[in-house]
Amino acid sequence: MSALHLRPDDILKRSHAIGTYYGFQPLASLAHAKRGAASKLPYPDTINVDALDPTQREVAALLKHVRDVGLAPTPAQPIFLWHTNAAAGRPSPKTIIVQFHVLGVEHAIADAVLIRAVRSLMSDLSKSDTRLRLNSMGDRETRSRFARELTSFFRKQGANLPEDCVASARQGDVFAAAELLAMSPESDELPSPTDHLSEASRKHFEGVLEYLESTDTSYELAPTLLSRGSTWAETCFEIQGPEGMHAWGSRYNEFAKPFFKTAVPSVGAVVRINVESRDTIAAVKQKGAPRFVFVHIGDEAKRESMKIADDLRRARIPLTQAIGIASLTEQMRFVETMNPPYVLIMGRKEALERSVILRERATHTETFIPLDQLIDMLKLVG
Repeated sequence: MSALHLRPDDILKRSHAIGTYYGFQPLASLAHAKRGAASKLPYPDTINVDALDPTQREVAALLKHVRDVGLAPTPAQPIFLWHTNAAAGRPSPKTIIVQFHVLGVEHAIADAVLIRAVRSLMSDLSKSDTRLRLNSMGDRETRSRFARELTSFFRKQGANLPEDCVASARQGDVFAAAELLAMSPESDELPSPTDHLSEASRKHFEGVLEYLESTDTSYELAPTLLSRGSTWAETCFEIQGPEGMHAWGSRYNEFAKPFFKTAVPSVGAVVRINVESRDTIAAVKQKGAPRFVFVHIGDEAKRESMKIADDLRRARIPLTQAIGIASLTEQMRFVETMNPPYVLIMGRKEALERSVILRERATHTETFIPLDQLIDMLKLVG
């Protein structure tokens, strides 16, 4: 892939801005808040780094970093973070890697928020349309069913398929054989994993699709988008940008488990951006506390907040939110941490009425604002 005419400084700046509006914090900031709690521990015994592919290796390194700095995501206190291999004060790498991850949220909203944030970044950087392809490999039960279906398929259809696919299937790796077939002209013949989803996986995937549709996020189902091995599970997706920019994302609950004391629901995406500039990267100027934190109660409110996040960012409203956190208690804890002068509140009633409550924290004064007037009103207040 060719390199893009992008400044590395701009990639970091926009990653930071989009992360803020969707509720993702820089891993470096989260680590700094632990105030020296870091330890240098080896990779878990079950993780063979040399056997990992490049994307697995990036995710494993990030999980190790999260563990080593003492962060402990839980369903009660999940972590939304982003991270990059581009560091201020150093020359830019040839390929800048930006990762977005949600650790501790099982619900489909985590997948949807992650997809929206990553797609927003890629569209913003490339100034062009991006293509979201989506599939689900399901859970262990699903993968077992699909493996049996693939074994039968390659046995029955072998005479009509490319020899390398058949040879791989004969060697016992039907998922590798399926990936080879997915890249061939005969890919339409390949069985789809979504036809074999367990009930739990079917509900999760339907939940992701519902969030994308309700937030006007265009996508295409991609039955030939597959993930091999036991690292990736459930939702998998890729976002195709212009040449030189690509993202891959998936659930990886089992892969994350060895890094923490308990199982942690996890979903992440790795964005690769080839750049021409190898200049020394300037530090992203950290702005002060945002003037507004957006709190949402219920799915309707969260859908609305996802739909308007990019509009608020483009209007440069100094705002942050934690869309993927369902708990009102945790969202209010987030408000206390950010300590903004104003809080925006949207519940189910406000979402249905397409309005939001603006609360001034110092006086507890509340103002109801229609969504079509929100940006103009916040500019006046901000």
